[in-house]
Amino acid sequence: MLSFEDAIERTLRGVSRLAAERVSLDQAAGRVLAEDLVTHRPMPAFSRSAMDGYAVRASFFQGQGPWVLAVQGESRAGVSGPPLVLGTASRIFTGAPVSEGANAVIIQEKVTRSGDEITVTERPQEGQNIRPAGADMARGATALRAGSRLSPGKVGLLASLDRAHVIVARRPVVTIISTGDELRTPGVAGPDSSIPESNSFVIAEVARRVGASVRVMPLLGDDAERTESSLRRALRGSDLLATIGGASVGDHDLVRPAMQSVGIALDFWRVAMKPGKPVAVGSMGGAKVLCLPGNPASAAVTFMLFGVPLLKAMQGETRPRPRRIPLRIIGSHVHRPGREEYLRARLDVHDGELCAALPASQSSGAVTSFADADALVVLASDRTGIANGDRLPVILLSDIY
Repeated sequence: MLSFEDAIERTLRGVSRLAAERVSLDQAAGRVLAEDLVTHRPMPAFSRSAMDGYAVRASFFQGQGPWVLAVQGESRAGVSGPPLVLGTASRIFTGAPVSEGANAVIIQEKVTRSGDEITVTERPQEGQNIRPAGADMARGATALRAGSRLSPGKVGLLASLDRAHVIVARRPVVTIISTGDELRTPGVAGPDSSIPESNSFVIAEVARRVGASVRVMPLLGDDAERTESSLRRALRGSDLLATIGGASVGDHDLVRPAMQSVGIALDFWRVAMKPGKPVAVGSMGGAKVLCLPGNPASAAVTFMLFGVPLLKAMQGETRPRPRRIPLRIIGSHVHRPGREEYLRARLDVHDGELCAALPASQSSGAVTSFADADALVVLASDRTGIANGDRLPVILLSDIY
């Protein structure tokens, strides 16, 4: 068996970014930039007031106050007032352009106004309460780099850059096949021994959240000929084919033999990890193939740790693999050395510290495994377990999808 690190490195080796496409700004969230974005003007583009008050020229305030100034003109958001005459003040509001000739804003609470005059008792400093042009970014600065996934905040930055469209990597096409005679579609009646299929819903939603376009094939029974035929159809137009079930060595595990029959070249099969040991990765033409175990936790964990990095790499994302953050663990767990283990956990705050709490069951067959989980605790292959309070690396599911 390969170690997890060797397996993920082999999985991502040679993956190149998919073709780029131009999308409108309202379709950009969640996509990955395929170009560096450079500012063509400073941000903000002009000096603006940070407060409601009065724009003045600081050099006027000589000697001892108080100082009396006539109020002439007004600036408000979107409307610039006339040039400032030295010795006068211009009424100004938050976000308004600072009038030519002004270089300070006195907040309205610091003045006394009587008719068209104000009285000032404190000498203003040049630049006070003004956000100068280029305070956020200078002209020519790189605002966002290729490989950045566009969060809502980044989309807002694009709008501020006056971009109506942006160049992003196209969405990878993921095709999912779930296999097994025991499976049926949820809500459709079947024999008492049947099981409503759930894995494809988890895998599909995770794939969509990282920018993929998803196709789900009809459920596939344990039939060698139909399995081969389904694989051939699924490969057409796919960037990633994910099969679920049939990856082990049982008499009815038909997916790996069918993959070889249709010409899929297997890179590796079996990884020293728990859950998910029977995972296999291969390729055919331009498509990657990920053969996932059938148990719910195994299928989810292996897709999150292999499938998601693949999809992110296909989109050119700068950091396709999730970070591992050390957190204190609440709970205990016994581990048999030999395989790296990924334990589902729930984030919680204990004594003011963010911790990862282990549930009672870590069964790979439990469909409840990810219902409340928002983290994976990583247990090294040479450890014998976890004691309450241990500090271990944790992968946040929010960093995966």
